[in-house]
Amino acid sequence: MMGPQRLLNQETLKPKRVGATLGRLGRYFGPYGWILLLVAGLIIFSTWAQVISPELIGQATDCYIAPAVARNAIGSGSGANAIPGMADLSAQMGQDTAAQRNCWWASLTPDASSDELIDGLWRLVLLIIGLYVGVSLVNGLQFFLMTWAGNHVLRNMREEVFRHIHRLSLGYYAKNEAGDIMSRITNDMDTLGQVMNFALLQVLGGILLIVWIIYKMLTLNLIYALISMAVVPLMVLATLWFSSQARKAFRKTRQEIGNVNANLQESISGVREVQAFAREEANIETFRQSNAANRDANIRAVAFTAALAPTLEALGYVAIAIVVGVGGVYLLRDQPLGGNLVSLGLIVTFLGYVQRFNQPIQQVSVLWTNIQSAIAGAERIFGLLDEEPDIVEAPKPVQMGQIQGRVEFKDVTLEYNPGEPVLRGVNLHAEPGQTVAIVGPTGAGKTTIINLIPRFYDTKSGAVTIDGLNVRDVGLDSLRRQIGIVLQDSFLFSDTVMNNIRFGRPEASDAEVLAAAQLAHADDFIRSLSEGYETVLGERGSGLSQGQRQLLAIARAALADPRILILDEATSSVDTRTERQIQAALEQLLAGRTSFVIAHRLSTIRNADQVLFLQDGVIVERGTHAELLDQRGAYYDLYMSQFQREETTQPISANGHGPR
Repeated sequence: MMGPQRLLNQETLKPKRVGATLGRLGRYFGPYGWILLLVAGLIIFSTWAQVISPELIGQATDCYIAPAVARNAIGSGSGANAIPGMADLSAQMGQDTAAQRNCWWASLTPDASSDELIDGLWRLVLLIIGLYVGVSLVNGLQFFLMTWAGNHVLRNMREEVFRHIHRLSLGYYAKNEAGDIMSRITNDMDTLGQVMNFALLQVLGGILLIVWIIYKMLTLNLIYALISMAVVPLMVLATLWFSSQARKAFRKTRQEIGNVNANLQESISGVREVQAFAREEANIETFRQSNAANRDANIRAVAFTAALAPTLEALGYVAIAIVVGVGGVYLLRDQPLGGNLVSLGLIVTFLGYVQRFNQPIQQVSVLWTNIQSAIAGAERIFGLLDEEPDIVEAPKPVQMGQIQGRVEFKDVTLEYNPGEPVLRGVNLHAEPGQTVAIVGPTGAGKTTIINLIPRFYDTKSGAVTIDGLNVRDVGLDSLRRQIGIVLQDSFLFSDTVMNNIRFGRPEASDAEVLAAAQLAHADDFIRSLSEGYETVLGERGSGLSQGQRQLLAIARAALADPRILILDEATSSVDTRTERQIQAALEQLLAGRTSFVIAHRLSTIRNADQVLFLQDGVIVERGTHAELLDQRGAYYDLYMSQFQREETTQPISANGHGPR
């Protein structure tokens, strides 16, 4: 269960397509429709029991207690201590009650004995107790059933969303922040779950209870009902106003706590600079101000939340006073109200009803905004599910067997945004076992070329073929199993070293994993870890150096044994010694495979079979390292400005190229 403060302390989003969203959400409940029907029946029974209980208490007063009081008053009317006129008044009350009572619970005659009245009263009391106990059990059961069904629906939705985000193309993630995607799967799903498990039951039950109570009061005595409900509009207005103000205040608290966290994070991250420039006191004062602002915002929010309950309670007491005062006056004067006499039991019944208005009104008002937020959250979830992947397999894809590794680009053009080509008329041909190095300035399109080989993106025109097969026509799984990728910042999972290497080939044996690690020159440092190959890595491989992470990525690629290998600046962020280790591992890994290398190190480019110089999405030069130096074109300029300092064995020869 959630308190009103937590419910109010949530961002209220407004849904845009309520009907369509509810209809789509309802389909997820299809397999659990029988549970929803059972819950609906339990809600109706619970509401009926809550409505009928005050009427039964009123009947206990009119049908059993009032006649007994009247008889006792008559019997003691001649006593010395009798109050003048009390016997007559009691007798009149007893007669009026007997004449107008509707004791549908038990058949009683006007001359029923005291023992019969007592027996009937006890039976009625036991019935009322049974109803209250039944309501408690039913409420618990309906909450359990709805939670059970709701959590099954949430599980199915999460699995569907998780499966879908793996189908989405890289282009979607390039345009959408990971935080927003995470928010849909976590925050929006959590808000939806809270409503399905709790808020929806409370709102439906509360609305039904309010409507049923109003109906019963109006049917019992129209005028008395209208007078008794005079404060209900004030209750509604007070709830709406306090809830609205509390939400605004809580929105302010979220902003202020964000400022506190940002200030704290910045101070911790920049503590060296703070101390170096003696800015400690200034930073403390800034933090004190943001912390105080957060305190004031929280106090204001809690003030509105805390004021709601006593306000409704006070209005409830006013409603009770109106019921007792108006009903008591008409009862004592023996005057009709709304065409009917007011009995003591009717007053008791109306007291029970007005006392029940407080809680459902507050619940409906507070929870209704949460239902709106949940529907808006469901819209965001469905919006994610409606995203179509850019990369779609052919209706009958060709499943690739073991390939040779012949790769060809035929007049390839690609656009991420319409009218803004990233590649223009690219043609290249790589024979099996060749190494192709791609160089060029930042933004030239180097990464885009290698992303087309595993079909992370599709060309606008032209074709990419592997062994003569257009990548658009083959199954994605069979294509990507043939390709290994080692990136500049390779991703490692929060798992053991063994499982990280085995990621691309889960069925590999431990011996094969060890062989791949040895090929990647990673075995020595792995064995030096606390648990060796069973060491659990932190997030993204935290605790390892950049070079160690690269060696694990190379081992992972080696174990997968791809026919095509893609290296995206795999050695650009490591020191020279580590680069030599990685380079030695890569030489073994590259042997016999078709390889595409994006590199900023001359050592990676020099031995390539082809070097492609890319500029503004166009291959402006191609050839070997020596041939391109001889041309003294764009590649030569890049070499002179960036690569020449890497030459350590001898200066550039007369023909313009260094050692190979």
